[in-house]
Amino acid sequence: MDFKSNKPIYLQIVDFCFTQILSGKWTGDERIPSVRDLGVQLQVNPNTVMRAFEYMQAEEVIYPKRGMGYFVQTGAARQIKKVQKKDFFEEVLPGTFETMRLLDISIDEIVEVYNKRYKD
Repeated sequence: MDFKSNKPIYLQIVDFCFTQILSGKWTGDERIPSVRDLGVQLQVNPNTVMRAFEYMQAEEVIYPKRGMGYFVQTGAARQIKKVQKKDFFEEVLPGTFETMRLLDISIDEIVEVYNKRYKD
């Protein structure tokens, strides 16, 4: 995995796991790789993976089964979209709006480009 410097590694691991779930590679009630296995796979400290798992558990995306590991929550994709939508509105969109303001781009222009790209 190629880590970026502008985002904490544990959140990049969360993004990786979210992608696995949204793409259908990990499905509801399916066991996910252990903290140790994912740490080896991604070449990161297991404590960093554990922090990512704690975050996902708090967001109700995964759940633990004692002695068995972590599993994908039923309805996890819906929960992930909710979490990512919140992040988009709080973290991404303000920067986008600032760029639009600096470049004098109107909402109408954005809607026009969006409709051309995604309506057809």
